[in-house]
Amino acid sequence: MAKGGGAENKSRFTVLNPSDDVVDWVLRQVEMLGAGWCPPGLIGLGVGGSAEKAMLMAKEALLEPIDMSELLERGPGNPEEDMRVALYEKINALGIGAQGLGGLTTVVDVKLKTYPTHASAKPIGLIPQCAADRHVTFTLDGAGAVELAPPSLQDWPEIVLEKTALAARRVNLDDLTRDEVASWQSGERLLLSGRMLTGRDAAHKRLCDMIAAGATLPVSFQGRFIYYVGPVDPVGTEPVGPAGPTTANRMDKFTEIMLSRTGLYGMIGKAERGAETVAAIARHRAAAVLISKAIKSSRLVAFEDLGMEAIHEFEVEDMPVTVAADAVGNSIHATGPLRWRRSGRA
Repeated sequence: MAKGGGAENKSRFTVLNPSDDVVDWVLRQVEMLGAGWCPPGLIGLGVGGSAEKAMLMAKEALLEPIDMSELLERGPGNPEEDMRVALYEKINALGIGAQGLGGLTTVVDVKLKTYPTHASAKPIGLIPQCAADRHVTFTLDGAGAVELAPPSLQDWPEIVLEKTALAARRVNLDDLTRDEVASWQSGERLLLSGRMLTGRDAAHKRLCDMIAAGATLPVSFQGRFIYYVGPVDPVGTEPVGPAGPTTANRMDKFTEIMLSRTGLYGMIGKAERGAETVAAIARHRAAAVLISKAIKSSRLVAFEDLGMEAIHEFEVEDMPVTVAADAVGNSIHATGPLRWRRSGRA
């Protein structure tokens, strides 16, 4: 299974009392997971055994085929299937939706494995799997090289940028003002063009240590946007390899310093920001946006020794994004799911 850190880092474990309700615990955890695990996806559960057995079962459960539609059609046939259906319906009723923006589908399946355990305990492992549910099963029999057919691109819907552009505001990152950033509203769609900087955990830690020590930063962030990404090396004529966003809330502890001490205008990443970070964004009239990919060029500008965590400068053209947290403190990750939960449609 190829699995991103955003989903894996949201893994949970507990030992409930034997009389405690598994469904109630799982629902509380999913509400607290946020969007960093990239829903809609799967929830893998392991119930029973010991601590390590429960977590292993949760991971193994995620490798099982997605069969919720078939289960709903024929109806549950045992207590485990009853629990899967109950969790599927109750989790989707939370209104979290795709990427935590609100909607009817947060999980496409709930997978469950169980094992006998001591009568005094009820260990539970919970591991989410993101929307990119990438795994393959094959047998090594010594017959030769394995040939695995990739999925057909026809299985995915066509995404036409021109349709997005009709309802989006175009933004020139090279000629951006604080007042323009402050005019953006949570949920608004933008098309970004121009230059932006990159950086994630290791780069932020080094930058903030340098600021604390009074050192001069290797690159100016004044009036710039930073994209939370660790780009992979390019192949062939690519300007950059895979450069999808990393989970934004890992940078929350650095945000106040970056906004107050560097002149940074905004941040680009995925998933929700913490309450203190949303407040800091409003305090400094900055913005946080969600990201897609339209990178035209890339060059290394600082911290080469950090490898993929080094700071790069990207040049982008019509990069479609959505304003997640705006300059007055509104967050779409709070308002979106709330609308769906209250609307009666969830």
